Amino acid sequence: MKHILITGASSGIGAALALEYAQAGCRLSLSGRNEERLNTIAQLCENKGACVHTALIDVCDRAAMTDWLLKTDTAHKIDLIIANAGISNGSGNADSWEESTRDIFAVNLAGTLNTILPLLPTMVARGSGQIAVMSSLAGFRGLASSPAYSASKVCVKAYGEALRLRYGKDGLKVNVICPGFVESGITRQNTFKMPLLMSGDKAARLIRRGLDKNKAIITFPWPMALATRLFASLPLWLVEGLSTFMPKKE
Repeated sequence: MKHILITGASSGIGAALALEYAQAGCRLSLSGRNEERLNTIAQLCENKGACVHTALIDVCDRAAMTDWLLKTDTAHKIDLIIANAGISNGSGNADSWEESTRDIFAVNLAGTLNTILPLLPTMVARGSGQIAVMSSLAGFRGLASSPAYSASKVCVKAYGEALRLRYGKDGLKVNVICPGFVESGITRQNTFKMPLLMSGDKAARLIRRGLDKNKAIITFPWPMALATRLFASLPLWLVEGLSTFMPKKE
């Protein structure tokens, strides 16, 4: 029975991934901060035949995450960890700029580390296992329109790439997921038009397909992914001019 652990599974991409993987013969360990939504997703996954365990944990709580991960893996070996939990501050709020910045880094970066580091040595020692980290197309370079969010996702992307390079030869699969705009609690905070906004169900299918193929970086939708790569390759002086046209958020 394949065992998949997903953080941030109570909504958005995390919930969609849980439902995408839910089937007979699959064990799901799901965490989130909203008990009601998490239980709803768990029930839907169980209805599809999956064996589901839930945990109401904040990914920023290092001790709680370590305890949960180690106990969960001891009970049933985890095959795939998807470090999905993440936040943004929508279209910016000058009154809470500093707190929002710290919160975004705490969840998006430290929360990712709290999700993958406790079991990284175990998976390397086994010579098997898969770790997927959730970055973003915004993680291809720091953006003036979203300094904290983009920078946190740049860090996650770079760290995931580095882990893949270091441990791939040891049998550990590491994948970086870089979505564009996907229907979720994060995108619902945005007050600007989001090009090529994708449903969570479609995003989950693309992510699963990429993970099954062990793709190094899973990017979508492809037009935005191409545009993002081109934008990331531009010289800074040109990016500075283009940045004035981007909507602001944290």
